[in-house]
Amino acid sequence: MPEIIQFTGTVLTGPDSEARGLWSINGRLTFRQPAKAPDRILAGWVLPGFVDAHCHIGLGVGGAVDAATAGDQARTDLIAGTLLVRDAGSPADTRWLQGGSDAEEVEPDGLVEAVRKQARDGDGWVKLVGDWIDRYAGDLAPSFPAAVVRDAVQAAHDEGARVTAHCFAEETLDDVLDAGIDCVEHATGLLPRHLPRFVEQRVPIVPTLINIATFPDIAAQADPKFPAYAAHMRALWERREERVLEAYEAGVRIYAGTDAGSVITHSRIADEILALHAAGLPIAAALDAACWSARTWLGAEGIAEGARADVVLCREDPRMVPDTVRDLAHVVLGGRLVR
Repeated sequence: MPEIIQFTGTVLTGPDSEARGLWSINGRLTFRQPAKAPDRILAGWVLPGFVDAHCHIGLGVGGAVDAATAGDQARTDLIAGTLLVRDAGSPADTRWLQGGSDAEEVEPDGLVEAVRKQARDGDGWVKLVGDWIDRYAGDLAPSFPAAVVRDAVQAAHDEGARVTAHCFAEETLDDVLDAGIDCVEHATGLLPRHLPRFVEQRVPIVPTLINIATFPDIAAQADPKFPAYAAHMRALWERREERVLEAYEAGVRIYAGTDAGSVITHSRIADEILALHAAGLPIAAALDAACWSARTWLGAEGIAEGARADVVLCREDPRMVPDTVRDLAHVVLGGRLVR
């Protein structure tokens, strides 16, 4: 017997579109009332399940975690309403959670082949670490020569995969845009000169604002040995909200990602949504960054006839009461009530 769930509240089919009368039958959504009475009746404002576009399931403070801990991380995200995760890299083997392969560290001359392998073994994305602290220079520096990055991105594209890159510094953005990158993580070095290129090349940004909030602590730890790096990180932190708002107002697509794993704990997608709103994005746009458009971007279904029943229910209209995303009434995954 298929389980039938009736959703009695307003259904948000988009940031500005509403519907009434939604059911889940055997894990699929329908706007057609079934002949049989529902097994469950759930009240609340219905949205598609949240997306965390930058999440590290399988990563802990000390590196890779065991399968049980990774499972706990995933369940913690699930209860908070994150029903779709874009893996942003993990040292643990999480293929038992979803298809994919481990990250690996390579020298520049091995990058292209490593990217080809990741593209073939993965599920559509390859991530590059575009920059990191250069301990000899004492500041952020590109991880790979620009020409190698271009070849690596092309290799991924040849294999049918998209490429994203961790980018803190200003100059790194020039390199990855030149390479034809498909997405940028963090983008703290965003400058006015970059904005037209992001728009023209249709490159989205995942700002991870709740992670960028840790930059002052990182800078304080680095101050004794790397004062230039520390000053740079503070400067990036100081303009974090301004840069995100400038990007949004210029027409750059923004998606929500927590960077959970290691320093950032799991289950914080609501905090990232609210951080985007605090940076100046209208609440509908901040929700969209973790909801309707984010799902479309990753090729996942939203709320539509016959779509998989992955939804969250808020106690109030989140467009009017944003904090309601912190305490969801219900979470339904594949037609199964998990909260």
